Amino acid sequence: MKKYLVPPLSRSLAIALAAATLSGVLGGCAAPVVVGAAIGSGVLMAADRRTSGAQVEDEGIELKAAGRIQEALGTRVRVSVTSYNRQVLLTGEVPNEADRQRVQQLVAGMDNVRSVVNELGILNSPTLTERASDTLITGRVKAGLVDSSELSANAVKVVTERGTVYLMGRVTRREADLATEVARTISGVKSVVRIFEYISEEELRRLQAQPTPPSKG
Repeated sequence: MKKYLVPPLSRSLAIALAAATLSGVLGGCAAPVVVGAAIGSGVLMAADRRTSGAQVEDEGIELKAAGRIQEALGTRVRVSVTSYNRQVLLTGEVPNEADRQRVQQLVAGMDNVRSVVNELGILNSPTLTERASDTLITGRVKAGLVDSSELSANAVKVVTERGTVYLMGRVTRREADLATEVARTISGVKSVVRIFEYISEEELRRLQAQPTPPSKG
């Protein structure tokens, strides 16, 4: 897992997408435990590089983990659970180190969980302004990925927490570097954390040659 400290630089292309995402955050209150990342994640089911079974498992992991955390720790923590190919990212805030470790143990002990990346902070919950900023950043990163002619945007899942962008997915080293470069040039991004599962260029060609399954609607 690598972190990249970056200087801010804006991309005008993402304004519309980011604004649309922001409206969802400003319209309501966030739950203490959030499935699929509170501040924006998302991979289209169609052309997803995970198997259909892995996608279903990831959804189940997110839901079950959220339930376990809520039952054990209630509203004193704010945890976002994001699973990609059974690798789980934990982001958000907890009041102390004991709760931080407790959340990790709860998730690591679940069926089908391959590994856990614990990025929980021991600090106060972010303000509405900070959450809105994170949402804007996520929208801009996603738009930048869509705009790149050398990347499959729906192969990368994006989560933002306090200006730190987390990138997940099954990608080649080349794609990882390209996605990182997109994220690091977005205005407001403080650092980029790569939580990728790497595949070879040969495997990528095999995946690209497979027919795209119909999207679920």
